[in-house]
Amino acid sequence: MKAYEIRQFGVDELVLADRDVPKPDTDEVLVRLYAASINYRDLMVVKGTYNPRMKFPTVPFSDGAGEVIEVGEGVTEWKPGDRVMPIVAQHWYDGSLTEAIRRTSLGSGPHWDGTLREYATFGAASLVRIPDHLSYEEAATLPCAAITAWHALVEAGRLKAGETVLTLGTGGVSVFAVQLAKMSGAKVISTSSSSDKIAKLRELGADEAINYRDVPEWDKAVMELTGGTGVDHVIEVGGAGTLPRSVRAVRFGGHIGMIGALSGAGSFDPVAVFMKNVRVSGIYIGSKRIFEEMNRAVEENKMRPVIDRVFPFAEARDALKYMESGSHFGKIVVRISE
Repeated sequence: MKAYEIRQFGVDELVLADRDVPKPDTDEVLVRLYAASINYRDLMVVKGTYNPRMKFPTVPFSDGAGEVIEVGEGVTEWKPGDRVMPIVAQHWYDGSLTEAIRRTSLGSGPHWDGTLREYATFGAASLVRIPDHLSYEEAATLPCAAITAWHALVEAGRLKAGETVLTLGTGGVSVFAVQLAKMSGAKVISTSSSSDKIAKLRELGADEAINYRDVPEWDKAVMELTGGTGVDHVIEVGGAGTLPRSVRAVRFGGHIGMIGALSGAGSFDPVAVFMKNVRVSGIYIGSKRIFEEMNRAVEENKMRPVIDRVFPFAEARDALKYMESGSHFGKIVVRISE
């Protein structure tokens, strides 16, 4: 089988290697992977900024979707032909995240090779069913970005219909947050630096959209749009560079889901957090139980992920460069096989 390997850091250094098709152990399942999607984390892993001490060789990417080909003799819950997605943190079934569980995340090292390969074995308990209405390409976008948005809004945020959600930018998590918030009956205010992307956000259901290049003090614009109250929830993907404005934009007693650090370095004064009684939650993907709850909602509402572009397997490096450019709206997918 073919698999991409990180043997040294750098997008152009990715090696397309030949490997043996793995055999499933007693409690494992062999999956033929048809698609994988890219998260910003995956780009960081390949470039060496996520874990500079990561051991080689490692297969990158944490999201994937495929078909069960073979099951171990102890497996009863899956059969050949089943359509499945691996959970990202392979041992996080329910409950709280621990360091030991986080270390089982796909694409993080040789012991937890990722999904940029044609075949892979996974523990039977570490797979979930693909909603029937989704293609493999669509399903491959769910395990990291979608569950992160759901975790922030529904699990940690306890989102209610009628509340207001602020999303930042148009990457995978933010676009999923728009979809999931609207699906839950919430009002959405979104930001972007592109008028074209703002138009797409409105088409997706955003009630209000702010161009932060034209309106750099977007937190003030959010306060005006909410009558001076602030939003109930912020999906914070920028990090230190945007967090001060997010705190100013959230209402007293509101919730901020801390997810990313795309904006780079910055300074932050925490006084406003406790003066406004803001609840800040660090969000790391989610458990299998959270994933399955989200999938039920996705299936019930026939929600379809937003895919910006699908790259063939041979162009995986180009897909990563496209992610790096920041030009995408929603998810970038690599089709591994037909």
